[in-house]
Amino acid sequence: MIGTDVGVGIVGLGGMGNHHARNVTELGATVVAGADLVPEQREHFAAEFGAETYETHEELVVDDAVDAVIVTTPNRFHEPITIDALEAGCDVLVEKPLAHTLDSAERIAEAEAKADGFCMVGFHNRHAASMTMFEEHHSRGRFGELTHIEANYVRRRGVPGPGSWFTNEDLSGGGALLDIGVHALDLALYALDFPEITEVSGVARTTFGAQEEYADPEGFGDNWDASAETYEVDDSVSAFIRCADGQTISLEAAWATNREESMDFRIRGTEAGAQFDIGDTNMQLLGASSAGGDHYTDTQFTGDTTLTGYKEQDERFLTTVARASEPTTNTIDEALVVQRVIDAIYRSSESGRSEPVESVAGAHSSTGEKHEQESELEAEVGADD
Repeated sequence: MIGTDVGVGIVGLGGMGNHHARNVTELGATVVAGADLVPEQREHFAAEFGAETYETHEELVVDDAVDAVIVTTPNRFHEPITIDALEAGCDVLVEKPLAHTLDSAERIAEAEAKADGFCMVGFHNRHAASMTMFEEHHSRGRFGELTHIEANYVRRRGVPGPGSWFTNEDLSGGGALLDIGVHALDLALYALDFPEITEVSGVARTTFGAQEEYADPEGFGDNWDASAETYEVDDSVSAFIRCADGQTISLEAAWATNREESMDFRIRGTEAGAQFDIGDTNMQLLGASSAGGDHYTDTQFTGDTTLTGYKEQDERFLTTVARASEPTTNTIDEALVVQRVIDAIYRSSESGRSEPVESVAGAHSSTGEKHEQESELEAEVGADD
């Protein structure tokens, strides 16, 4: 358990804010404050968690009981909330993406570099059981050299309703790519240990958002009305990413498209490959052998169903806060790489050609170093359980 002396404030008290708050409580820390502009949200939060509530984040970050802040607001507000929290001496976990634009993300990184605290970014799928199993086998050399990753986060019909902040470019910064594609992109870069990227080619499409007769069999869009609000963002993106050492990533992200939905994540290596659904519990290892005759060596691994990416991520954040140490995962440098690739995809779509990606100093660490650091953190977490 983390220890009840770690006081956490949540900014943005919708579904995601409440989800993090429950994790914080279950992990043994204390939810001491919440902030939201909506009075009903504040009332519900205060009743469930017994926390002080505020209308603005400025009031929350100066509350002496708040040691750490979790930000779950629309993307545009990540920057002012995160920077104010860092300047107030708080550690921060901000939901993905880091920001709604690259410029905004870079300002957050600059503020963190000057602050006493740290900022982690909410890419929780890194910590799901499927990815944890892949990492362990990869650290043992089972896959050889990784060459290519196919990353999919595709909905058949799943556009958030027009009028929500998700479809407002000023608030979100983008559509399907920044909302769900960012998960697949981060996971691919993480699996490759954030290699140097040479160029990105991408196409962003807005196909379904303006359709008055948009078919939504499962009601994901909630009373669709294309004429009621503007729809300014992409609903699908296809991209191809080249790395300096020859690795490649193909990315498919969509809120809506005429194909079956998929969260399929496929990793190719020179010795074996891996396949799993993003955020899932299980992983399939794909190989071949000539021992005793040519044959495939496909193995299904079943992970710990109690291990969820969100809870593991929140535990790592709270443990880092409690130890007053530097984060070893979900770092701001890594999030900046993701943001720069996203920016390059959008630029490529506009220009019709491949675009370069500026490197981020410090984002890359060797696989061995990363696993050594994370193993040390896991040992510390285990000592408190």
